[in-house]
Amino acid sequence: MTLTYSSMLPLGNKIPSLALPDVNQKKYQLDEGNYKGYIFTFICNHCPYVIHIKEKMSELLNNAYVNNFSVFAINSNDMDNYPADNKEMMINDIKKFNYEFPYLIDKSQSVAKSFQAMCTPEFYIFNNKKNLIYRGRFDKSTPGNNEVTDGGDLLKVINSINNGKILDSDQHPSMGCNIKWKKNNEPDYIKKI
Repeated sequence: MTLTYSSMLPLGNKIPSLALPDVNQKKYQLDEGNYKGYIFTFICNHCPYVIHIKEKMSELLNNAYVNNFSVFAINSNDMDNYPADNKEMMINDIKKFNYEFPYLIDKSQSVAKSFQAMCTPEFYIFNNKKNLIYRGRFDKSTPGNNEVTDGGDLLKVINSINNGKILDSDQHPSMGCNIKWKKNNEPDYIKKI
């Protein structure tokens, strides 16, 4: 594991017009539909930083999903070299943590690149006009820092959308395990950070 921080994609970017399959091969267009907001999280199965928030993350994302938010979890890790992140393990996580939202497979890693994703977990939230308004962490807790895992940063964004309020621009990068890039597939933006 290499501790990695978000690249902090510039605010205002649009949702990439790309599609990904879930674990059952059902395809989802990422920028489709009319929702209050669009939430994307890059996660995986084995990262301790993701494991640390999975239970609370599932609760908050399930709640957003049933309240007119588009929600997608995305696994961009190299499954061939990291079998703990393979499709069967994803299915186990869906069942264990009761994900009601789609958990998608980014086999080509092109979606991770379009978000300039760096680590797991990492969150991106777009408003109803499909403009990026938040990118960064779930909350200030990490494994071993004794902070409460409450999803505070994510909740603040969801509440601001629900209440029609302007979001505070004070945003913190996420930290976690680096995305496991396929050999010779590391994006150029990694070298710039």
